Amino acid sequence: MAPRDDSLQSINIQLDDKNYAYWSYVIKNFLRGKTMWGIVTGDKKKPTDEKAANYATLLDSWETDNSKIITWINNSVIQSIGTQLAKYDTTKEVWDHLARLYTQSNFAKQYQLEFDIRALQQNNLSVQEFYAAMSDLWDQLALTEPGVLKAFKPYIDRREEQRLVQFLMELHSYFEGVHGSILYRTFLPTIDSVVHELITEENRIKSHADKAPKTDTPAVFAVPQRTQSSNQNHPRVALMSVLSVRRRTIGRHIVLC
Repeated sequence: MAPRDDSLQSINIQLDDKNYAYWSYVIKNFLRGKTMWGIVTGDKKKPTDEKAANYATLLDSWETDNSKIITWINNSVIQSIGTQLAKYDTTKEVWDHLARLYTQSNFAKQYQLEFDIRALQQNNLSVQEFYAAMSDLWDQLALTEPGVLKAFKPYIDRREEQRLVQFLMELHSYFEGVHGSILYRTFLPTIDSVVHELITEENRIKSHADKAPKTDTPAVFAVPQRTQSSNQNHPRVALMSVLSVRRRTIGRHIVLC
């Protein structure tokens, strides 16, 4: 059976102005899996010895792989970026151009991602959509971490706790009841289990709204009126207060990084 032609295969992610670190990580591993990464780095150079017996075959193979990679890259970037790449003939030129445009210092990446995480709110997103958006930023931020920290369990535990705080703080206000049930548990649940609970609650709210008498503003989308209360009763303050107590209790055993 003839080998399958995968020249039009694409990557399931698109490079935009904000996700270069994650995009380059995916592309790099994709090409390594096809033993083509050396063409991008220049380690697999274009054959130049015309006197070699198999020169024509080697040249054709290199040019085929080079063209495949350029096609994959073009299929995995937004159009405004792709049009900039037409002037380049080799994958190394394409890759180096994108690296010059989008590579930032590690601190600059962290700053932007931390800013985006803090700015992200659920608003009209579903729980799953909000979790997906937040996870995308978390994953990009994790790529900036030193490798030694990724194997350090106290750091991983602290990072997961911080992610749970970030996620809970920006949920829509009609999930405040779930907030309370999570904050005062003896052991903090995982983010995945919290998302499962929230989706269940979201479905319950929607089901209840479907059964309610029709109004101009569906109950599931109505923003509940808050009664005036002290700062101590605000869900964000309560969240930070509980976690502060929790950290003081276990702080001697966790390294904050």
